[in-house]
Amino acid sequence: MSTTEQRVAIVTGAARGIGAATAVRLAAEGRAVAVLDLDEAACKDTVEAITAAGGRALAVGCDVSDGAQVEAAVERVAAELGAPTILVNNAGVLRDNLLFKMSETDWDTVMNVHLRGAFLMSKACQKYMVEAKFGRIVNLSSSSALGNRGQVNYSAAKAGLQGFTKTLAIELGKFGVTANAVAPGFIVTEMTAQTAARVGMGFEDFQAAAATQIPVQRVGRPDDIANAIAFFTGEAAGFVSGQVMYVAGGPLN
Repeated sequence: MSTTEQRVAIVTGAARGIGAATAVRLAAEGRAVAVLDLDEAACKDTVEAITAAGGRALAVGCDVSDGAQVEAAVERVAAELGAPTILVNNAGVLRDNLLFKMSETDWDTVMNVHLRGAFLMSKACQKYMVEAKFGRIVNLSSSSALGNRGQVNYSAAKAGLQGFTKTLAIELGKFGVTANAVAPGFIVTEMTAQTAARVGMGFEDFQAAAATQIPVQRVGRPDDIANAIAFFTGEAAGFVSGQVMYVAGGPLN
């Protein structure tokens, strides 16, 4: 078994969308993967896709904004799969609204899942990475970090994750741990379908309109993001840290 095959990865929000695609991709790279989501039963399809291809996977239910649940989940992964040295903080929610309509609960929910969740997961996993003298943390930011109407909470959280990433890179680098962020543009997921519904457009029309504004003239797919994450989590990416990669089909201002 190679060193790569021995790595254990945790992917949060991995029941569907970008998280599921990432879990499957990392398993194909030889990792054992903990498929973590709020509803453990919802992880079934992702786990089955991995095991059907000959990989090792474990479904874990966890609210990433709850410190006790995070500690229990990471300890379970360490006990059943092995010490986690790869972490992909992908879990996210939308509570879109214009500022004057946004409730405190809408704000707090998004901050808690994206920022508090990434903090808690990274804190729980870093001890295993430091001990192994190897670690890869990838945080999911977004092109919305640059600002997006109706998403003041989401934009702030995703921008915050970029600062969080850079600071992790500074603090953990001497232990062989890198931290990077991937910032997707328009990706076809349930979350973008929700956005289409919010603005009153059919999802197909929403995608077609988006594609006209993207230099490569197509919208992104979850696998496009999984490919970028796979690079950052690889053995060969040890000199790349504190970076934010926009995966959006073209440059963003």
